[in-house]
Amino acid sequence: MDDKRLATSRKDVSEKNRKHFKYRGNKCLNCGQPLDLSDVYCPYCSQLNSTKQLSFYDFISEFLNSIVSYDSRLRYTVKDLLFKPGTITRRYVDGKRLRYANPFRFFLSVSIIYFLLNSTITYFSPESNPLVDVKENSDNAEAVQNAAAVLASNADNLSPEQQAVFVDSIQDEVQKQIAKRKSKYNADSTDVKKTYTPVSEDSLAKLSGGERLVERFSLYKEFYEYSEIKDASVALDSLGHADTKFNRFIYEKNKTIERIEEDPYGFLNYMTSKIPFFLFFFTPFFALFFWMVYSKRKFTYVEHMIFIFHIFSFLFLAMLIFLIPDLIIGNDIFLSVLFLLIGPFYFYKALRNFYKQSRIITILKFIFFNIVFLISANIAAILFFLVTAAVY
Repeated sequence: MDDKRLATSRKDVSEKNRKHFKYRGNKCLNCGQPLDLSDVYCPYCSQLNSTKQLSFYDFISEFLNSIVSYDSRLRYTVKDLLFKPGTITRRYVDGKRLRYANPFRFFLSVSIIYFLLNSTITYFSPESNPLVDVKENSDNAEAVQNAAAVLASNADNLSPEQQAVFVDSIQDEVQKQIAKRKSKYNADSTDVKKTYTPVSEDSLAKLSGGERLVERFSLYKEFYEYSEIKDASVALDSLGHADTKFNRFIYEKNKTIERIEEDPYGFLNYMTSKIPFFLFFFTPFFALFFWMVYSKRKFTYVEHMIFIFHIFSFLFLAMLIFLIPDLIIGNDIFLSVLFLLIGPFYFYKALRNFYKQSRIITILKFIFFNIVFLISANIAAILFFLVTAAVY
């Protein structure tokens, strides 16, 4: 080994540092790869070639270095994703991949971080919850609005004592209406058996597949509300229906509906937390349109998927950046600008820079993709809602 090189390595690093030459070994402690004493890092797994025991100083030093010297791939990925639409995909497809983070992993990471931060802000800022107190106010919202209108129109003619009496009378009436609605299905089991006539399995069997499913769900929902029987097996026995796994599944969905009605915002949070995974699995279907439209461009199907993941990653990254400013301002100005102006322009530039076609052709395909996306997104959103509700 070159003596001059060894001497230089000793001078460059302090003897207390784990990178010093005297701590190097002939084998990687992580993967067992044979090493030369000149190897600072393992060429196979990139772990530091050091046999020095980890001290408190080493631990703090590595922790601080990990914060100050963050991964360069993340830095280049964020910078090029924000300011070079389509170019980052072109470079990644051309083989310059060590410079950037994995598109699939980056998309999942940034989207999950966005929803975690958004949920945290919503939790500590209840006023940002658009559905807060919806359940509590749903029954008496109309009555309260009418009372407020009457009170406002007569405020000048009523004394404070009269206003208080007026409000108390309205509140009493509201409570009576709520109690009346709640008592609608409060019949005892004997009354249920006397007054409720279930639809038999034979009657359902005469319907087509789709009609039978809708009728069964409607029947079970009506019986669930009417009888207040929670146990699916007991309910099916009362209805005279077979106690199958499918019938129990349909009946138990009433509990899901009840939970959604009681806490709609909880369901909304649950559903939005699944959006990254929904988009992840939706992307391959959307990539089919790119693969067909750009069939002459000699890009593989996976390369179209990478392009779409970069587009989605930009949207979540931009929403993450705009989250705090919108919170400070108190409305969604930045988010609106993102979806109405920045997003469409970014998508057009990404198409232009990645696929390298003329402006006219790119504009036409940009319009086509937006139409396809709106139609498919609506269909997919309905399916997403149904699947989420089914597993909620």
